[in-house]
Amino acid sequence: MNPLLRNSEAHVFVDSLASPQLAFEDEHHLDRSLRLEETDVVSVSDGQGRWATATWSRRRGLELTSKIHEDPERPPLVIGCAIPKGDRPELVVQKLTELGVNRISFYETTRSVVRWDAERRSKQLERMKRIAREAAMQSRRTFLPRIEFTTFERMLEQNGMAIAEVGGRDPIDEAVTGVLVGPEGGFERDELDYAVPKIGLSRNILRVETAAIVAAAMLVAAHA
Repeated sequence: MNPLLRNSEAHVFVDSLASPQLAFEDEHHLDRSLRLEETDVVSVSDGQGRWATATWSRRRGLELTSKIHEDPERPPLVIGCAIPKGDRPELVVQKLTELGVNRISFYETTRSVVRWDAERRSKQLERMKRIAREAAMQSRRTFLPRIEFTTFERMLEQNGMAIAEVGGRDPIDEAVTGVLVGPEGGFERDELDYAVPKIGLSRNILRVETAAIVAAAMLVAAHA
């Protein structure tokens, strides 16, 4: 990580670095929570890999103090996950964002207990995007992850996918760019019959959110 990012007092996202404007909640965070001084250095990103350092004050707003850096885009690392119970999807999004996953996909499987209708999905998607943004600010990411609802079958149509399964013996290597995690009841036999690598995450049966985090850590490490 660039030391300018690591050492900034805060990291924020804006729509455009050409005319950076903070969202109200971010202004409140810098002013009321962090109590930044006008000389404190913050880092500012557009969420697409471009970023710069800046100072901020209520009087002058954001003023860039460096050139605009552009980070290279990393391999498209993907975690697919059966929708967990309760507020656990938020935990999945937060931790996978911190780990550096590029895309987080939620779906239903045959044994899924949690099933969301279109209205619930829309509300959850907006909430999870906010959580991902906050986690990216904390972890100094310059790329915001993509979050989506899809189907298990569509995930398997993509190249580089593997399935997380207890007892799986295939390695996570550079050919694997995504890992699919099932519900706590596991995948059905026909879902496991797809000709993709089967990755063992642990000798034990993990909760959905635990499996997603372990898979993400292994995937990121394989592409470090």
